[in-house]
Amino acid sequence: MIALLQLLIPVAEVLVIAIMIYYLLSFFWNTRAMDLMYGSLLFLILFFASRWFNFPVVEKLLLYVINVSVIALLIIFQPEIRLALSRLNFKSKKYQEITEFDRFVESIAQSIYRLSDRGIGALVVLENQDSLEDLANKALLVNARFSPELLESIFITTTPLHDGAVIIRGTTIVSAATILPLADDSTHLSKSMGTRHRAGLGISQLTDALVIVVSEETGKVSIARDGIMTRGVKIDRFKGIIRSIFSHPKTTMSVHFNFWEYWKSLCKRVVDKFK
Repeated sequence: MIALLQLLIPVAEVLVIAIMIYYLLSFFWNTRAMDLMYGSLLFLILFFASRWFNFPVVEKLLLYVINVSVIALLIIFQPEIRLALSRLNFKSKKYQEITEFDRFVESIAQSIYRLSDRGIGALVVLENQDSLEDLANKALLVNARFSPELLESIFITTTPLHDGAVIIRGTTIVSAATILPLADDSTHLSKSMGTRHRAGLGISQLTDALVIVVSEETGKVSIARDGIMTRGVKIDRFKGIIRSIFSHPKTTMSVHFNFWEYWKSLCKRVVDKFK
């Protein structure tokens, strides 16, 4: 048993070193730090060559240079090193998805209320469980990652896309200039609400989507869901509504991957197997 573990230790060490080298190369590839790695490799080759050919003065000089260089490199490349270390986390994918969703909520909120401040009308549909694929296929397919700049540029009045609706699935803008069905019963809508509000109310009556409407006349932000439209929604409530609908309670807690517990359990299973 002990002999088997002694054989496995070199394999594990080689695997760890290979993972470290792969991570460093994948992170620094095609960056300015890649030249640094080439230079460091050259220094190491010269250092081992000086030891091989027994050049004590050159070896000692290179050793001094390497010691000073390590400190200098930590200072010069501090931003790159910090970014690389920040990517070394063992948080679950679910936690990362929630973080991305939170960024999306903040971005869309800022974008919608910038349109509101500028008096630019907008109609945004956030797809939920019911698919809006049929409506999206009849419109202009975008299939682009959401960004505030893209959303706001779509609704600029000088573009041909501003009259329709934008459908967003997750954090992806699926389509623009989408024609939505109008509400059959819009008696509770005020006279200041036009076709954009009727369309938003209509799709909310037919699906479980969350619909965001920015009034071109008043600049007010309205939210429609389940056939009910709420007007004058402030930004804090806006973000709260989106989070309450699309972020379920069971996924709001961050789940951390305990690396050491996993490693101990894995080693225990390997030992038990060879007993």
